[in-house]
Amino acid sequence: MDIKWDDRRTRQFVTNIGLTTSNGQWGHNVMATEWTHHVSYEPSYIMINVHDWDATVDNIKETGEFGVSLAAENQNIACSVAGGSSGKIIDKIAALKELGIEFYNAHKIDALMIKGAVMNAECTVVKHEKVGDHIMFIGEVVDLAADENIKPLIYHNGKYCKIGENVHKPSPDVLENIKKIVEKHKKQV
Repeated sequence: MDIKWDDRRTRQFVTNIGLTTSNGQWGHNVMATEWTHHVSYEPSYIMINVHDWDATVDNIKETGEFGVSLAAENQNIACSVAGGSSGKIIDKIAALKELGIEFYNAHKIDALMIKGAVMNAECTVVKHEKVGDHIMFIGEVVDLAADENIKPLIYHNGKYCKIGENVHKPSPDVLENIKKIVEKHKKQV
């Protein structure tokens, strides 16, 4: 079953917004990658999914590295610029700088990172392959910085959102009752 990009049924996922940075034949570039995930702790791998026609694909294939800056809730402009145009046509770094977005040079890769992001991960590619209509890149994290005091920007149903009210975990007495019920249904192996 093929599902079109703008099919509302697929907009039910709640995701962060990775601002993926790269450098290569298209120069320093940034793009918004909604499908950005931490997929392994040891070793620490981050996966991004990019359309094969994006400048980011060419840059990453050339250099074997990319950066991921997880957008903060006040970086919606950066996300709109990074996701709304092609790095083959627009110098998005220059446009973002003019809009007040600040960058810094990565420590271990040749890419820019975004100041004020929730997390900045520098990655070297360990695997890439075409998966459906995207190229999946898996990068090993070689440098990492995060600020737990900054809240991430969330993407849901085609809209930017903020983290809202916390939903509390069940109380200790409810957790104890759950534990008893779960144990009662333990399979015999």
